[in-house]
Amino acid sequence: MEELTVPPLDVLRERRSAKWRSFDADVLPLPVAEHDFPLAPPVAEALRTAVERSDTGYAMAVPAVGEALAGFAAQRWGWELDPLRVAPVADVGVGAVELLRVLTRPGERVVISPPVYAPFFRWIPEAGATAVEVPLARTEGGWRLDLAALERAFAGQRPAAYLLCSPHNPVGRVHSPDELAALVELARRYDVVLVSDEIHAPLVMPGATFTPLLTVPGAAEVTIALLSASKAFNLAGLKCAAVVSASPRMAEVVAGMPDDLRWRVGHFGVLATVAGLHDGGEWLDRLLLTLDRRRAQLGRLLAERLPGVRWTPPEATYLAWLDCTALGAGDAARDACLERGRVAFEPGTMFGGPGDGHLRLNFGTSAEILDEAVTRMAAALRQDPPAPHPSQARGGPLQRGR
Repeated sequence: MEELTVPPLDVLRERRSAKWRSFDADVLPLPVAEHDFPLAPPVAEALRTAVERSDTGYAMAVPAVGEALAGFAAQRWGWELDPLRVAPVADVGVGAVELLRVLTRPGERVVISPPVYAPFFRWIPEAGATAVEVPLARTEGGWRLDLAALERAFAGQRPAAYLLCSPHNPVGRVHSPDELAALVELARRYDVVLVSDEIHAPLVMPGATFTPLLTVPGAAEVTIALLSASKAFNLAGLKCAAVVSASPRMAEVVAGMPDDLRWRVGHFGVLATVAGLHDGGEWLDRLLLTLDRRRAQLGRLLAERLPGVRWTPPEATYLAWLDCTALGAGDAARDACLERGRVAFEPGTMFGGPGDGHLRLNFGTSAEILDEAVTRMAAALRQDPPAPHPSQARGGPLQRGR
């Protein structure tokens, strides 16, 4: 099987998405989670055909999205989900906020586990709730859910919900079936609803196996899942995701979301999602092969050029969580890379306190661009990292990006 190819850098710079329009032209951008590969042919054909037909009206997402997701989930994960229990929404963030609005009263608590996808910190207050942080546990084998700390928080704080990231962004952890079973048991014991953001689920790489939370015994009574084709098929701007329930109790929560959410889904998002989930399997397999090779390449480059940077190779996603604490605290390493190396990464502090001294690198690109990025990074960090520049506020211009 051949790798997917990436267009030349000068062609990539013609793109108008946030990744390519948020920095100066001399900056190599590897922050926000947009990958650089061309669209899967079935997706491109579906969009091209719609344009040729002037088919640009309102989305009709039901039942197409549920049926496509059910077929994909059965084939990829052995998950027999009910298409009628799939509610389309514009994106995972919209789904999470609207679910939390149903699940919580003003000021009630929602638990999260940093370092975690930065918008989690904003979604919770947007829904009127209060965040309780229970950081991941860092072990010799990498980052894990801290189940003992979660039990203390569930018992003492009595949260309404736990917002789980699975696979976990930014650390790339694929939670094990045993971990998820223990989490479900805690949720049932303390009556905490699990809202599981599974947007990176299609991007689990060789060596790991994704377990949909709703397939864990007993999870259906306390779990709602959020999924999308957007990360795998690079469709974020087209706006289509899915809220999935598997019990009458959780279906009632989903039914409490505003009826008009269905009309805020993007028509092109529906067309692209259905095409990708139905017919994009061969392309997705090539993407995973390519990302596996980029992951291995990054490991070699770091060992050769930046031995002071530590990491645990991610089991999923095309995002690498790099520990640069030996090179400076806060976002010093990230800022040095941008200021002196002209290469952009996501600052670790935007993912919560445990992100201090870390940065997130997007390796969803070509071997040549990745090599150049690490070359620039190494050159920038061979000097003492400077204090953060006032014009480079933490989080930079891409805080909204995954």
